[in-house]
Amino acid sequence: MTAALKELQERVRGATAPFEIRGQGSKRFYGGEPRGELLSTATLNGITSYEPSELVVTVQAGTPIAELERVLAEQGQQLAFEPPRINGEGTVGGMVAAGLAGPARAQAGGVRDHVLGITLLNGKGELMNFGGTVMKNVAGYDVSRVMAGSLGVLGLIAEVSLKVLPRPAVQATLRFEMEQAKALEQLNRWGGQPLPVGASAWWDGALVLRLAGAEGAVRSAFHKLGGELIPDSLALPFWEGLRDQRDEFFVGAERAVAAGARLWRLSLPQTAPALKLPGEQLIEWGGAQRWVTTSAPPAQLREAASSVGGHATLYRALDKSPGVFAPLSPPLARIHQQLKLAFDPKGLFNPGRLYPDF
Repeated sequence: MTAALKELQERVRGATAPFEIRGQGSKRFYGGEPRGELLSTATLNGITSYEPSELVVTVQAGTPIAELERVLAEQGQQLAFEPPRINGEGTVGGMVAAGLAGPARAQAGGVRDHVLGITLLNGKGELMNFGGTVMKNVAGYDVSRVMAGSLGVLGLIAEVSLKVLPRPAVQATLRFEMEQAKALEQLNRWGGQPLPVGASAWWDGALVLRLAGAEGAVRSAFHKLGGELIPDSLALPFWEGLRDQRDEFFVGAERAVAAGARLWRLSLPQTAPALKLPGEQLIEWGGAQRWVTTSAPPAQLREAASSVGGHATLYRALDKSPGVFAPLSPPLARIHQQLKLAFDPKGLFNPGRLYPDF
């Protein structure tokens, strides 16, 4: 145990009031309002081990995502789920706790799909290890995955082992002019074909595809699909802006939120039809993730998402009183509460960030 981790452990063991766990604070806007004494992971910094040939890296929670990705890039590897760097910041612990992924999510999987193991400091100040550094090691594997998206309410993530993947040999970005319903239809059709579609985005009448893979596969798909080929000098900043939520749509959404609107994140089946909602929409992940900037009542957004088998999250807003995440059914709420009680019996960690009651 490092001196930095031991210090955090002693603080937790002697705590009588709640903590706000924070790395760089880049995602403090996400979830319920943060409260409690600061418990910083900034001192948990550095890559513990990295085996490029094994496609696995173990890294301390306070390590900046940008630093980890720089080391991986030197070996031609990447975090395939493209975690966002909000305002250019973000740590590995926050990346796992928030569970947010970028444009490649539909093809590469989400954060929890790449978490192999976790070291966690629970509410009793105990250091717990789950999972390992190989996919076949299933000891505690599911517990590691539960931490993805938990917003720190179960404990302080101290260290994470992650699966990494080679960067694609070739990428190409295509642009098509089409309305939302047609774009969703095309995405579903292409999704059933052996095409190297690595990411997609629709906004304001334009569908953009990123092809990624072997040179022959990308070239063949380009000739089959057609569309306008976007130069890499324009395509790379576009995808990075989408990943980091700083492109034109999100800039406009922030202005709208400052004026009283809300930015919603809808998680839907990819086959869900176009939703007729007031406001502006950006569609990613082949139709599975839909961002909506609107002043419409929260009930309208949640009902629209539920009607097609999905759910709506209040992602950014000045007023979060309607609740950030979709209400849980009583059985599911009991499971959440029991998990919280098992890992954090005194309710020390990030109270209210996930749901008001825990």
